[in-house]
Amino acid sequence: MISVTHFATASGDFAERAQAALEALAARPGYLRGSLGRSPDDPGQWLLVTEWANVGSYRRALGGFDVKVRATPLLAEALELPTSFESLLEIAPGGASVIRESDREPSA
Repeated sequence: MISVTHFATASGDFAERAQAALEALAARPGYLRGSLGRSPDDPGQWLLVTEWANVGSYRRALGGFDVKVRATPLLAEALELPTSFESLLEIAPGGASVIRESDREPSA
């Protein structure tokens, strides 16, 4: 599962607060990796990306005390865009691909 969270901020301490949030998330079971990025074209646009073993581990992580204290205040500042995405296709360097089925129930 991939979480992609967009931010628009000019706050001078945003990177430090995002690092604290990412560190809290990284300590939770099921966390695979994460990164913080800033747009080179608009330095007020930020992106926090995390990858999780599955949707359940991501949702449980959000309930952890340290995450509530260190990450939730930052996440509350996010732009209102979809943040959670299933990872359905991965292609590694060299071209090896992994295709996954969706966890979603088929729509009627």
